[in-house]
Amino acid sequence: MRQKGKSSSSDDADDKKKKPTKRSGDSAASSAEARREARAAAQKARHAARARAKAAARGELDEDLDDDELAALAEAAGEVDADDDEVEEPVEEKPAPRARSKSKTKAKTKTKTKAKAKGADEDEGDDEGDGDEGEEEKGEKKEIDVEEEQRRLTDGLSKTRGGFIARLGKLFKGKQLDEALLDEIEEVLFTADIGVRTAQSMIDTLRKELSKKQLNDPEKVWAKLRERSTEILESQRRDSIDFGGKSPFVLLVVGVNGAGKTTTIGKLAARLKAEGNSLLLAAGDTFRAAAVEQLAIWAERADVPIVKGKEGADPASVIVNALKQAKHDKVDIVIADTAGRLQTKTNLMEELQKIHRAIGKHVEGAPHETLLVVDATTGQNAISQAKLFSEAVQVSGVVLTKLDGTAKGGVVLGISHELELPVRFVGIGEGVEDLREFEPSAFVGALFADSSDDQRASA
Repeated sequence: MRQKGKSSSSDDADDKKKKPTKRSGDSAASSAEARREARAAAQKARHAARARAKAAARGELDEDLDDDELAALAEAAGEVDADDDEVEEPVEEKPAPRARSKSKTKAKTKTKTKAKAKGADEDEGDDEGDGDEGEEEKGEKKEIDVEEEQRRLTDGLSKTRGGFIARLGKLFKGKQLDEALLDEIEEVLFTADIGVRTAQSMIDTLRKELSKKQLNDPEKVWAKLRERSTEILESQRRDSIDFGGKSPFVLLVVGVNGAGKTTTIGKLAARLKAEGNSLLLAAGDTFRAAAVEQLAIWAERADVPIVKGKEGADPASVIVNALKQAKHDKVDIVIADTAGRLQTKTNLMEELQKIHRAIGKHVEGAPHETLLVVDATTGQNAISQAKLFSEAVQVSGVVLTKLDGTAKGGVVLGISHELELPVRFVGIGEGVEDLREFEPSAFVGALFADSSDDQRASA
């Protein structure tokens, strides 16, 4: 274009000036197209790596992966190695509001919450629906009678009843109680998601009772299965968590990505706030994109403050910063989030141990509770996760999410029996009130509800 105003001596001279310009344009277009293709290929590779990383976490890969391959997959899936055992100095930032203060305008908070609700509910596609449109007014504790509580639990376990419980029920139709029937019961239990040891324990109990001739009809076998299930869960029963008497009480939440940690923390915070506690959330998941923002939205919903660090900050230092602020503000409870990690990734599990130690250095005896959040839809892999996390840190209880969306609710029995861990809470729906404190007898009643009556009536 700079040649436009100049005279040319001939048409040939003009052609010579134009031709290079054309070739340059073609080259630029080709280069841009190549860059687009490269970006698309890189994005495709990242998606594939994430899929393989998640499959590896669930134990679904046919081939065995070595440490280097796992490290590469974890890094591609957004995990960050943190081998340094030194805690960085906390990032100085403007303190969050005092935990005991009210929000300036609840109406404004609600408006923001509605606008951001979709973002919080997309916790990596992981949480149990998360849509909380029916949430009650902040600070108001919704009263639900006992019958309503049981009905909601029964409805939440409907898919599990349609799974191995229904298969068990069908065995009792018009059959004589004998060794052959026990063999069929054994087969159903071993193919369920309650774990091998738990299934064997239940079968051994039935055979023992049968040898005493105390079981003479299928109805009594059914009742014995219910009784044994209750015994397993009651054996690991613990008193409700006592959040008082600490300064502050520190609750650490761990688990793999996709289990529902963010939603669980948000619902638990809302529940504890409604009971009159002051809280502070620590955004310790600094590795996953949008994790801090999602937790911040839940903090706003529950009307509790949150301590955040810069993206990619050392999670231990973020949590330590929160503990210092909690002490200064005399907060009752601190709930610390952590990054989701593959339970097979050794150095990331060591990072979790580092966080555990850092908390103990700043608050004596802390963390006072370490809850492992597991996804019920993963079945027996949830038992594997619980085992490996327990080896890394002192897990004190389990939160089982998405029970309403799976037929694998029997995993509750396996976690309690094989790992001797109490199930503290279960998630059976999308609302805040659907994060329920676990009650063994109520759970077994809901698990065997309807199926027992229907199947025995047909026998």
